[in-house]
Amino acid sequence: MTSASLKDKRVRDLARLAKQHGVTGWHSMRKDQLIKALVRKARNGLAAAEAAVAPRRPSPPTAAPMVDPEVARRIAEARERLERAKSLATRPEQGRANRAPRDRMVLMVRGPHWLHAFWEITPRSITRAQAALGQEWHGARPVLRVLQLENAIQASPSERVVREIAVHGGVKNWFIDVREPLRCRVEIGYRTPTGRFHALARSNAVSTPVASQGDTLDSHWGDIVGDCERIYAMSGGFSPENNSPELQELFEERLRRPMGPPASAPVAADSEDGEPQQPVDFQLEIDAEVIVYGATQPEAYVTLQGEPVKVQPDGTFRVRVEMPNKRQVLPIVASARDGSARQTVVMAVERNTKAMEPYGRDMGEW
Repeated sequence: MTSASLKDKRVRDLARLAKQHGVTGWHSMRKDQLIKALVRKARNGLAAAEAAVAPRRPSPPTAAPMVDPEVARRIAEARERLERAKSLATRPEQGRANRAPRDRMVLMVRGPHWLHAFWEITPRSITRAQAALGQEWHGARPVLRVLQLENAIQASPSERVVREIAVHGGVKNWFIDVREPLRCRVEIGYRTPTGRFHALARSNAVSTPVASQGDTLDSHWGDIVGDCERIYAMSGGFSPENNSPELQELFEERLRRPMGPPASAPVAADSEDGEPQQPVDFQLEIDAEVIVYGATQPEAYVTLQGEPVKVQPDGTFRVRVEMPNKRQVLPIVASARDGSARQTVVMAVERNTKAMEPYGRDMGEW
């Protein structure tokens, strides 16, 4: 092993040889340092071998012991698996085949207790992260961070890291459990053992809804089609403050249709030339109900407007009440089964519905 024979090798190959021969501190050495250390190690090994056989008979110098090919293959495979688990690079969605690849991250609300993070990272961003972290790249690990925030301003000082989730390569989405109502966004990147974090992408801001009795919205992405409008709305899709182009883009790619109301020109009562718009036959009928729910002592007797209400074994109850277009008073009375206690709550609700006159416009004018 000579300096001339080692100069043509790559730094990665020199580092592997240094590790195999037990060179101390090879992790932080440059190429010229690795070459000097390997030559020095080979000379020391040769001198030790010659000293060991000198009393018996002289022998020609021997080369350093070779690594078994099978062992070398297994080491290479293990390193490849580690690299795949560390790389966050992803393939773009099918709907983006004709678009330039770019980094993006979307956060969706799947219910009071679940968030769904989706991301796409280009290989170029992984290369930039490796260059930025330098020697710390070897110990860096992929991390998904949850940032709690008070407003939707990007990189606001009010953002606070409340959770770090270790992720791995080969995936592009992650479900995050939520215990309490939370306003947050997420970001994905690499965290080093020293605490340094290199961000690759950040998501839109969302707010989780308050959990209500009987709420069973939790579902998998594959079932999102049946409830897409609600999930899109909870993720800020219809909010002018929280909506993000990436959120709308992802939903439209997956569902293969536009999201939100149809685009149309504003309809005014009068046209530009002063002539009134013509009424059209366009029907819209609505009705309403109110859900009254609560909790009392188990085995209590509950009535609403004098009608008995079924009480669950845990004391909770839930009932639908018609809501006509007027004001109404709803007395709810709970009594102990033995008649020793009684509590009354009066709820007043009012519905005021007004139907506006429909108007039409010639599609050729839009």
